[in-house]
Amino acid sequence: MLEVRDDSATAFEELMRRYQDRLVTVLEHLVGHREQAEDLAQDVFLRVYRSRKSYIPGSKFSTWLFTIANNAASNSRRSRSRRKEVNVDSGASLSTGAFGIEQMAQAASGFMPARLADKAEMRDIVREAIATLSERQRMAVLLCKFESMSYEEIAEAMEMTPQAIKSLLSRARGNLREVLEPYLDSGSRERLQSNEGN
Repeated sequence: MLEVRDDSATAFEELMRRYQDRLVTVLEHLVGHREQAEDLAQDVFLRVYRSRKSYIPGSKFSTWLFTIANNAASNSRRSRSRRKEVNVDSGASLSTGAFGIEQMAQAASGFMPARLADKAEMRDIVREAIATLSERQRMAVLLCKFESMSYEEIAEAMEMTPQAIKSLLSRARGNLREVLEPYLDSGSRERLQSNEGN
């Protein structure tokens, strides 16, 4: 980032290469849509570039980056709640319901083993469970589990105290356990979806 501050385009490209996928993944969990997450990631990198001259190396770059990402996601959710938007999932076909054409072809051809289906289902279940958390809990869990950030780094990124982050993560784990337990006990996704309404 110090090289970026000194106007190195190569260094900026390297930062984007290193962090783009991770940033998009976290943002997708926060806003719920891949395309919107990709747009927000571009916005975050634009903000990083614009503020490069004021960058002061006090903490890890990733902490600073995810602070900007957290603010961008919060602003996007607020803006979105003021507007009525209709999202069309480009991966799903109207004639095939919830399954996209590619998934239907894989399943019909027998190339989709049960183990892959189980992993995909579990990933979806965890994603749905994370989506039931409050915004703050979700961000803390994502930074802790996906970015392996310490309590102190998460606290800095979310502008909270480390003790508040510990408490937030504890409540988030309890909420996730409550949402996931019925599914893990019964293997039924319907039980998970009925918990989401609670």
